[in-house]
Amino acid sequence: MGLSKSKYTKFCQCPKMLWMQTYKPEEEVVDEGAMARFEEGNKVGDLAMRLFGEYTDVTTTKADGKLDLEAMIRKTHELIDKGSDNICEASFSFNSEEFGLNYCAVDILRKTENGYAIYEVKSSTGSDDSKKNSPSVLEKYAIDIAYQKWALIKCGINVTGCNLVRLNANYYLEGDLNEKELFHITDMNAVVDKKYALVESNVRDAARIQNTETEPEKPLGKHCKNPYACAFWNYCSRNLPKPSVFDLYDGRNSIKLYEQGKVGFGQLNDSDLTDIQKLQVKGITHIDKDGIKQFLSKISYPLYFLDFESMMYAIPQFQKTKPYQQIPFQYSLHYMQTEGGKLEHKEFLAESGKDPMRKLAEQLCKDIPLDVCTIAYNKTFECGRIKELALMFDDLKDHLLNIASHIVDLLDPFKDGFYYLPAMGSSFSIKSVLPALYPDEATLNYHNLAGQVQNGGEAMNLFPKIKDMAPEEQKKARESLLKYCELDTYAMVKVLEKLKDAVK
Repeated sequence: MGLSKSKYTKFCQCPKMLWMQTYKPEEEVVDEGAMARFEEGNKVGDLAMRLFGEYTDVTTTKADGKLDLEAMIRKTHELIDKGSDNICEASFSFNSEEFGLNYCAVDILRKTENGYAIYEVKSSTGSDDSKKNSPSVLEKYAIDIAYQKWALIKCGINVTGCNLVRLNANYYLEGDLNEKELFHITDMNAVVDKKYALVESNVRDAARIQNTETEPEKPLGKHCKNPYACAFWNYCSRNLPKPSVFDLYDGRNSIKLYEQGKVGFGQLNDSDLTDIQKLQVKGITHIDKDGIKQFLSKISYPLYFLDFESMMYAIPQFQKTKPYQQIPFQYSLHYMQTEGGKLEHKEFLAESGKDPMRKLAEQLCKDIPLDVCTIAYNKTFECGRIKELALMFDDLKDHLLNIASHIVDLLDPFKDGFYYLPAMGSSFSIKSVLPALYPDEATLNYHNLAGQVQNGGEAMNLFPKIKDMAPEEQKKARESLLKYCELDTYAMVKVLEKLKDAVK
C-alpha cells in the first residue's frame, strides 16, 4: 500500500476516497473526458521538463509497462550526488513505523544554492490575475506540494522553495512555441507553509485508513465535488432515493438541503425550491403561452440554425490561439427562406491536423448573409467562437460580428420556465429537451446515430485523431461527425416547431 502524493490529496479531500481506492478500486468511474484531460496533462508535463534548460527524466518502466519505482529512486539519488541541476520525476521514498511507507515524485526538482526547489506542474491555467491566484485556488495545489516537501525533508533533502507551474492563461502562440512564456510560475511558499503543518497528522490518519478493512462512514457533502469531482460518487450515492435532491435542476442548493436532512423530493417544501424546481419536483407540465410568444417575436425570416463542434488543446497548436481555446472545426446550418418554406442544409467540416479556423470563418460568412436571424442552442458558445474568429481575421470581422449580433438563443424559453415537461428532468440541454418533446421519434434519438459520435465530447476527441487513420476509417469518422452535427441543428428546427405549436 503506502501513500503517494495523489493518494494523500485524495485523503485530504475525503478519507473514504482513499479507502475506496485501496479496497474497492473497481467502483471508480472515469469518463472519457477525464481520460482526455489526463492525456493533455501528460503532454503539458512533458513539455514543462524543458522549462529550465537541460534536464534528466528518471522515469523508468518495467517490462510490463508499470513504473519501476526502485530504479527511479536510485537514479534520483545518483543525480543528486552528481549535483544535477534539473531532475524530472525526481523520486523519493521512506518507510517508518509511525508514518508507514511514503513515496512521491517531484515533477521538476531544481538545484538551488543551499538545496533543491520543488516545481509542481499542473495542466490548468494561471496568471497574475487575482482570481487565478486566490487562496481558494492555490490551496488545492498547496496540499499536494506540502506533502512533497514533507516527504523530501524526511529523506534528507533541504527544500528551499515551493512553486506551482501552470499554463499561462494570457499566452498566445505567435511563431514558434516559447516554453518560458507558455508557463506561469507561482511562488507557493506561504500557502504551502499553512498546509505543511497538517501533513504529519494527516499521514498518520491516512495510514490508519489504508490499514482498516472496515469501510468508513462518510456522509455526502461539498467534498464530493470540491476541489475535484469524486470518481466514486455513483457508489457513495447508490442508496439515495430516486430522484433525490442531487437530481434538482440547477442544484446549487442540493448539498445544503441534503445536510438539512432533505433527501428525496417528497421531503422538499416550496420554500426550498426555485420556480422551475417546483415544476420538476411536482412533475407538472407548464406552458406559458405569453412567454413563448414573447420569445417567438424575436425570430424573423430567412431563418438559420447554427451549431459548432470544437476541440481544444492545452498546448496551443495553431497561430494566435491560447491554452484551452475552443477551436471550431465544424458547423451544421439548416435554413429556410420563409416561414413554412423548404428546409435546406449546409455544412462545413475541416481537414483534421490543419488549422481549421480561416476556412471555417470564410465559409460561414458565405453561408450566412448579413442581417439575418440565426438560432443557436445556448448561444453563448456560438457567439463566443464567432467573436474569437472576428478578432483573428480583420477582413471578416464586420460580417462575423453581424452574424453574432443576430443570434437568438433557443435555450431561453426553457431556462426561463416558459415550457417545461416532466420528462426534461433536471436539464434543458438539447439532448434532454428533444426526447421530451418527441419521445417516440427514433430519427431524433442521438443514441440511434450510427458511428462513433453521439455527443460533443466524442466529436471533440475524434476529430484530431482522424489525420492518423487509414482512408476508409477517415471516411467513416467524417460521416459520423457530419451526421451528429446535422442532427444538432435539425433538432433545433423540431424544437422550434413545438414552441410554435404550443401557442397556436
